[in-house]
Amino acid sequence: MDMFTTEAATQAHAGGKMLAYKADGFGVMTFNQPAKRNAISVEMWQGVHDILAEWEHDDSVRSVIMTGAGDKAFVSGADISQFEKLRNSADANKEYERMTGPGRAKLANFPKPVIARIRGFCMGGGLAIAMRADIRITAEDGIFGIPAARLSVAYAFDQVGRLVDLVGPAHAAMILYTARKLDARYAERIGLVNECVPIAKLDETVLELAHTIADNAPLSIAASKMSIEAYLKDPADRDMERIRRQAQICADSADFREGRTAFMEKRRARFVGR
Repeated sequence: MDMFTTEAATQAHAGGKMLAYKADGFGVMTFNQPAKRNAISVEMWQGVHDILAEWEHDDSVRSVIMTGAGDKAFVSGADISQFEKLRNSADANKEYERMTGPGRAKLANFPKPVIARIRGFCMGGGLAIAMRADIRITAEDGIFGIPAARLSVAYAFDQVGRLVDLVGPAHAAMILYTARKLDARYAERIGLVNECVPIAKLDETVLELAHTIADNAPLSIAASKMSIEAYLKDPADRDMERIRRQAQICADSADFREGRTAFMEKRRARFVGR
């Protein structure tokens, strides 16, 4: 356990394999299966859904930090012990995708900023989870990779697309074709993570980032996230009317008036998300 999993108000999900707590304007969601390097099971995906569904409409949660329990792994991938029963054929894999789909969709469409705090292994499905975060901060001991080519697994199209968006097609091809493990500095250099920091600075860096986001205007951040996600989609799939509505909400908000007033009065703005 670490500082992100020891709060008295921690809630347990998925039989304790997913942990959640709120503090100081953000939520912390912990993948808690350290004996298996936090490999994610079907039940844990349900926990992801339940935690994010609760926080989606909670104004006290301005951003979410995802992390793994212990210091060996963020998420090392899917729980391979479930493969023989749940992913042993194309039909079984469809059922696995159906069971895990709500959690994946909730993470993919979560409207608030998500930060991945990474130590140790961040592999395969774990890397897919990290890539769904808006910002990835890794310690120097981070290890990244996609071993699909060693398992004869087809990495999902949306996950390949996310990888290409982050690192470009050439680096994506190298990662997928070789199935090699990448160290944290290499991951930073190719853009797979935003920042690589010394282990001793990881918590400070992540918490400072979460506090900064919490102090900024939630409506503006929501508009930015909406626009970034839309830009990455095919133009035909962009909901431009939704983006325009969010811009109008910002322009008519009390927070916009507060931002202008605080600027004129040379003080820090106090945003409430309305």
